[in-house]
Amino acid sequence: MSAASSSSISSVIGKMPHAIWRANEIAVYKASTTSSGFDDLDAELPNAGWPRSSLIELLLVQAGIGELQLLKPVLAEIAKTQRIAFIHPPHIPNGLAFQRWELADDRLFWMKCSSTADALWTTEQVLKNGCFGAVMLWQTNIRAEALRRLNLAAQTTDTCFFLLRPLAAQRDTSPAPLRLVLRPARGGVNVEIIKRRGPHSDKSLYLTLPDMPISKHLPDHNNAHVDQPMPSISAARSTQTLLV
Repeated sequence: MSAASSSSISSVIGKMPHAIWRANEIAVYKASTTSSGFDDLDAELPNAGWPRSSLIELLLVQAGIGELQLLKPVLAEIAKTQRIAFIHPPHIPNGLAFQRWELADDRLFWMKCSSTADALWTTEQVLKNGCFGAVMLWQTNIRAEALRRLNLAAQTTDTCFFLLRPLAAQRDTSPAPLRLVLRPARGGVNVEIIKRRGPHSDKSLYLTLPDMPISKHLPDHNNAHVDQPMPSISAARSTQTLLV
């Protein structure tokens, strides 16, 4: 390459640094995002928030460890103007908790499906329809082909799409551009970003959840992670206005 060509290229790059992505940087792309409500988490997410038009995987040690409270800020923001779909959750959604969070009842839709196939079909149709601002799907076993279909469906609409799966799914390949592992912690949750657009993240973020009960069975966030049986979910839901 001639010196003149190299100088010309450098000049062009200098005029549009926003259009150049380097492999050691978190990717910035033309896609809308919604803040997670947590500054530390936003700093680790491309475009500083939950991406729309994309499959987001949340991998859980066990359902009910604070995943809904983690998503409370984004759900509250979306519910101001759009509807939210809860598809095949492991427990009946707690309406009183949503009222406490000031989420309008007429914007929340609970869809219970009789089988995995029905849940996947329902989710795909809801995404393609584009009438929901956020879609949450709970599933245990999903084939790679079904994941690709869901990811493609999510790309056709301006929707925040969260797929909640067991931690064991971490070993499986996934087309999701954003994957996070959630682990319980005292008064909050530990978050590990295992896949994102950009460099690999080695951080483990401890996020305080104000409404999260502090259980003596959980380790402090600055101690080593321990995968152990959690207290009974029914005990955690004994307070009607609590939803994790």
